[in-house]
Amino acid sequence: MSRADRFSRVPPDPIPIDSRAREHLRYIRDTLERAGSFTAVPGWGGVVVGLTALGAAVVAWNQPTGNAWLLVWLLEAVLAGVIGIWSVAWKAKSAGVPLLSGPGRRVALSFAPPLAVGALLTAVMWQEGMIKILPGIWLMLYGTAVVTGGAFSIEIVPLMGLCFMVLGAVALFSPRSWADGFMAAGFGGLHVVFGALIARKYGG
Repeated sequence: MSRADRFSRVPPDPIPIDSRAREHLRYIRDTLERAGSFTAVPGWGGVVVGLTALGAAVVAWNQPTGNAWLLVWLLEAVLAGVIGIWSVAWKAKSAGVPLLSGPGRRVALSFAPPLAVGALLTAVMWQEGMIKILPGIWLMLYGTAVVTGGAFSIEIVPLMGLCFMVLGAVALFSPRSWADGFMAAGFGGLHVVFGALIARKYGG
């Protein structure tokens, strides 16, 4: 190759700077989204909560009075809360995810208010003798808590919350005799199904 040929070769086209910038921005955005999502959502813990709720539905169905029925579900709520908190803490520790800082704190702050409203409405409705509409209220407010908290979590969580809200809305306009069926389908079935999906895709 002559000296003239070497100097006359056309260099390859440079990579456009905007293409390179877009790739960098996409990488940064994906990294921030992963860092900003609370991934310590319990899968198997949700399954266990669902199974205890199915058992509670059977026990509640056989209660002779409304007060006894309410007591069964309140005890189940306490048990589910203990299981849920323990399983979230265990998964967070195993995954090395901060529990009460960053995304975890935002999830907790978004999740708590609807549950607090539910507790207050439960007391008021019990006092007013309106126990029959509690299943719909519980399902809808729990679903609201899951949707708002799930906004800072993995994408499947808000979908689960939406399912709870729809089920609760239907329960509000259904006969009282179907109450435990709705409770079993929501707090039992939805927890089992979504818990298994979360465990499979995102770990225990």
